[in-house]
Amino acid sequence: MSFISDVILRGVTGAFVTNSGVGKIGMPAEYSAGVQQAAASGIPALAKLPSDKFGTWLGYAETAIGASLLAPFVPNKVAGAALTAFSGGLLSMYFRNPENTEADGIRPSQEGMALSKDVFMLAIGLSLLTKGKN
Repeated sequence: MSFISDVILRGVTGAFVTNSGVGKIGMPAEYSAGVQQAAASGIPALAKLPSDKFGTWLGYAETAIGASLLAPFVPNKVAGAALTAFSGGLLSMYFRNPENTEADGIRPSQEGMALSKDVFMLAIGLSLLTKGKN
């Protein structure tokens, strides 16, 4: 049963993340700058990277994370750690922008709904990270 759950967790998530990453590679500079600005709201150090290349670099990173999930020879702990770190960065954008949440600071507002869904990737990453063998 563990093999089937691994295939489901890793395959679906890996395909989604890989597709998202491939779509960012070669991103036009003006879009790249916007993506960087959003990312830097969660992780301020990202503002120091060249804005015209940021989208492409993010695309390569996402593609690598997705590929690690899809590659059966990559251990669950390694793929899970990569996905956990990536989704944690996405959720930092969610929690550091008050317009993304309702007044309680947790529940998503309409503006934060897209980012709030990244909590599922965090859960999958943590699940893979904490699984036993493989």
